[in-house]
Amino acid sequence: MKTVSSSTMEHLLGLLRIRVHRGINLAIRDVRSSDPYVVVRMGRQKLKTRVVKRNINPIWNDELTLTVADPNLPVKLAVYDKDTFTLDDKMGDAELDIRPFLEALRMRLGNVPDGTIITKVKPSRENFLAEESSIVWMDGKVVQNIILRLRNVESGEVEVQLQWIDVPGSRGI
Repeated sequence: MKTVSSSTMEHLLGLLRIRVHRGINLAIRDVRSSDPYVVVRMGRQKLKTRVVKRNINPIWNDELTLTVADPNLPVKLAVYDKDTFTLDDKMGDAELDIRPFLEALRMRLGNVPDGTIITKVKPSRENFLAEESSIVWMDGKVVQNIILRLRNVESGEVEVQLQWIDVPGSRGI
């Protein structure tokens, strides 16, 4: 079992759980479809969803968890088409700024009704949002549902959800 050193815990803010929900109108990279999966990176961390065969509108519903030490680092998503005999084809990428989500967490809301909108993030040239994203209070947690428009590709979006996990002994946000 791998243990986390106390110096690592001093720098750790917490964990970011990213549910990679689905892909929407992804690019075709094989003859009639694609076999897409998503790679999520933050700093030196790299996590992957499972491959969904022959589907340009895949539903992954995979939960990936990143450790967060530097809130200024973007979360980078890249979609690939799994190929058997050649290198996997890139199907677009996007970046996600988690700072608005962390600012909503810092408000330390407690007794608000489920579904309360804490703040909204509007699409802009500086982000990859396909539409306005609400940060809401749901089931005792701060949650953000996001649809990211992929770049470097003819079409495609990826829907994700962010949740925060506090880690005992970490620096916290």
